[in-house]
Amino acid sequence: MTDRDDALRNEPGWTGPGDRDAEPAHHEPAPHHEGAPPRPPVPPRPPAGAHPQLFEAERPGNSFRQPVHGAPPGRPGGWGPAPGPQTWTPPTAPIQPGQPAPMFAGTPQPPAPPQPNSYAELIRADDLVPTRKPTPGRGWRRALYTATFGLINLGPSPEERRIAELEKTIRGPLRGHFKVGVMGKGGVGKTTVSASIGSMLAELRQDDRVIAVDADTAFGKLGSRVDPRAQGSFWELTADQHLETFADIRNRVGSNAAGLFVLAGEATPARRRVLDPAIYREAAARLDRHFSISVIDCSSTMDSPVTQEVLRDLDALVVVSSPWVDGAAAAGQTLDWLSARGMTGLLRRTVVVLNDSDGHADKRTKSTLAQQFSSQGQRVIEVPFDGHLRPGGVIDGTAAMSRPTRTRLLEVCAALAEHFPRQDDRSRDRH
Repeated sequence: MTDRDDALRNEPGWTGPGDRDAEPAHHEPAPHHEGAPPRPPVPPRPPAGAHPQLFEAERPGNSFRQPVHGAPPGRPGGWGPAPGPQTWTPPTAPIQPGQPAPMFAGTPQPPAPPQPNSYAELIRADDLVPTRKPTPGRGWRRALYTATFGLINLGPSPEERRIAELEKTIRGPLRGHFKVGVMGKGGVGKTTVSASIGSMLAELRQDDRVIAVDADTAFGKLGSRVDPRAQGSFWELTADQHLETFADIRNRVGSNAAGLFVLAGEATPARRRVLDPAIYREAAARLDRHFSISVIDCSSTMDSPVTQEVLRDLDALVVVSSPWVDGAAAAGQTLDWLSARGMTGLLRRTVVVLNDSDGHADKRTKSTLAQQFSSQGQRVIEVPFDGHLRPGGVIDGTAAMSRPTRTRLLEVCAALAEHFPRQDDRSRDRH
């Protein structure tokens, strides 16, 4: 054997016989003709025992390693030991009922939200039109905004934002009807509060019809505070058998500039017609066909049959008290009377209004009375004196009211709006 044979045996990939005397088969390269394109190099033969797909991924001409499907029958040398079988370890902490199961590898993820599939869904005004910041309405913020020609806009003040939230609450959804009664001792401003609350609701809820009803059997003056020209009353409303449309009802009630309608009581003592529960019930049934909100000025006599009929149909109640001891005592007796007759539901929906009708109330006395009513779980709101609400004047709306008075009345209406029925359940229990 020659030196050439030894060199062939030492080359990698020798698969010849083990006998050193055997001559390996030698293939002479084909002659290369001049001008012919070069032949691609012949890939080396895979070693013995190598997986063909693994060797195929390493062939020249493949710019990237091709994925290998399946595992090779044997791991070539130098690859390290094969990993052991993977096992799942349960969580150490037990899963409580109602908690979502932990996510493990291979657990399917929740599907992605659907993407818009049309141009109309892709084009949204929120993405294209910049949000306009609200401007201040008053105060030094408004002065700064005006002086800088709108370049500096600090937005509404905290008080303006609070008022906006109150108005938003009053404009909240309402289903069916909402009836609120107003009670109080004579001389505390019960009729004034009734007309003011009704005007506020009518201004802020222009899509609903609001009516104030004078159910005071002692010659109530609600009609003169809202519309002195109102001619109709309970008796004319119930005697008319042709009230089919709102236009028919409109001729029997009055209204003010705020859009508040009013059903007046007995205007003159000369005709002394006594209001009884049957007449009130018939009139209320006819008004319910055309009005969503009713503010009922009740009699100061709680044992009156008409007052008891009114209380059976109320969703909320306002008890008006003066900021003096005698008025507060009468308001406390009203609350005790409701509790003694089992009207605990209506008692929870009652708002106590401390009305300063003459402007001479003592601040310490008002604070003490408010604390005493609040300790019993009642909502208490103090309404300051306002010359526009003087006795005998016509309440056309809230624009002429002072700012503190309007804010307090907003709080009263917002407290009542929290009890708006959210579903149309006309047979609900109001007690």
